Amino acid sequence: MGKVILKNAIKRMPGHLYYVDGKGNVCEAKMARGGKKKKKAAKKPVKKKAVKKKVVKKKKR
Repeated sequence: MGKVILKNAIKRMPGHLYYVDGKGNVCEAKMARGGKKKKKAAKKPVKKKAVKKKVVKKKKR
């Protein structure tokens, strides 16, 4: 386990990931998701399509 050398050395931004790479540098990467919350999308009304019925002819015997 590592130890904390200096607290608050960098200013963190929401939606970013901070880590120490193999050389000992502090790196920043943007997370794939996270940070800001999404707004709820308004639902669009669904239109019903008119269905045409096929006319079936009866055969004479």
